[in-house]
Amino acid sequence: MTARIPHRIKVLYGIADSGIAMLTSIVQFFLLFYYTDIALLDAGLVGTALMVGKFTWDAFNDVVFGYVSDRTRSRWGRRRPYLLFLAIPLALSTWLLFSIPARMSGFVAFFVVLFTFLLFDTIHTFVAVAYTAMTPELTYDYDERTNLTTVREIFTVVGYILGAALTVTVADAYAKNLGLSPQASYSAMGLTFGVYAAAVVLITAFSVKEKPVSEVQPSKMPAIKAFVQTFKNKPFVQLVAAFLIANVSFTLLTTLLPYYLKYQVNMEEQMAFIMLALLLTIGVFLYPMKMIADRIGKGKAYALGLAVAAVAILTLFFVPKGPTPYVYVAAIVAGMGLSAQWVCPWSMVPDVIEIDEAATGERREGIYYGMWNFITKFANALAIAAVGWTLAGFGYVPNVAQSDFTLLGIRILFCLVPVLMFVLTMPLLIKYPITRESHAKLVAELRD
Repeated sequence: MTARIPHRIKVLYGIADSGIAMLTSIVQFFLLFYYTDIALLDAGLVGTALMVGKFTWDAFNDVVFGYVSDRTRSRWGRRRPYLLFLAIPLALSTWLLFSIPARMSGFVAFFVVLFTFLLFDTIHTFVAVAYTAMTPELTYDYDERTNLTTVREIFTVVGYILGAALTVTVADAYAKNLGLSPQASYSAMGLTFGVYAAAVVLITAFSVKEKPVSEVQPSKMPAIKAFVQTFKNKPFVQLVAAFLIANVSFTLLTTLLPYYLKYQVNMEEQMAFIMLALLLTIGVFLYPMKMIADRIGKGKAYALGLAVAAVAILTLFFVPKGPTPYVYVAAIVAGMGLSAQWVCPWSMVPDVIEIDEAATGERREGIYYGMWNFITKFANALAIAAVGWTLAGFGYVPNVAQSDFTLLGIRILFCLVPVLMFVLTMPLLIKYPITRESHAKLVAELRD
């Protein structure tokens, strides 16, 4: 495809991620909170169930689905069939995820959490892998990929806002207007957001066409070799290491934010507004961050953004108990820096595809985005499980005033651990080897 993409296509491509990201957001921000404070399940049991799911089926399904999509050949293309046929199941699995019975315990609770999470995760995985693998196929240009990613990430932020800022509002609206219980209102919220996600995925599926089948041949590489070959791509391995650390940190922040606001600063009623301030700031600074990346490079811009976010987050550790407007200041400054988490890594991963193509002679976007989405979801699950274990270890009891010991645990995992991990990530990003010049030279050699 030509280097430039019409703006209409960028918009139609990006809109699906408002739904995909919205579902990611409600899982990151509210799934554990739903389990502990709405369904009243044991936090340690929930954390264990999520990790079992990640280390069994989800440990490899992203890569399997990416490999399958690379080898798919149909009249709809390699990726679009999965958007067309899995959109409705995605909505239904989201509804089930937030519809489990309350006050379960023991093996029954463990199994129900594990089953509903894996069902949602499997469908969400296939849709997300197929969708994101379309990015490098739409353009080969280094900067145009950043432009495409920035437009897409605007929709991603919209999805995150819908998920993070409106989850409680929508659930409360169902409870007040229809007289539903908290459990039933969250179930209705899950169905509502699931239907929205299915609708926007279908809009992209029907509007954005892939390259003709004759232009891109399915991968013929055997499965094991295809998997091993990704680890021979040194820039990809370096990027994955940095993104894994940064994404665990980001998920710790999003998962613990409701607990920090509810119990440390007693600002639960302002939760939606604080999340909105954070996410709107991320959205506003997407284009400024893109401009910084265009000027100094994607890796260095990513490191700079994490440094800014780390400073803001660190200060929250020292905020005394009780409401304070400073939380809004910290949210806005952190949002400025965290815009890099949305623009930079997602525009960096398409560039490794040409490194692989030069080595293998095949276009294998699917397996790379399968690996990438696995890292994203593994980081999410690891962080959510760590929160569950930490809350249990520090004596957390839902819906009561927490002890000083419990609040210390929340603050350590919410503030100190993410900052330390951001700092560890920065050297990998500053020294990232793919630049605009090196990538342009490689693409020119491949297309000659």
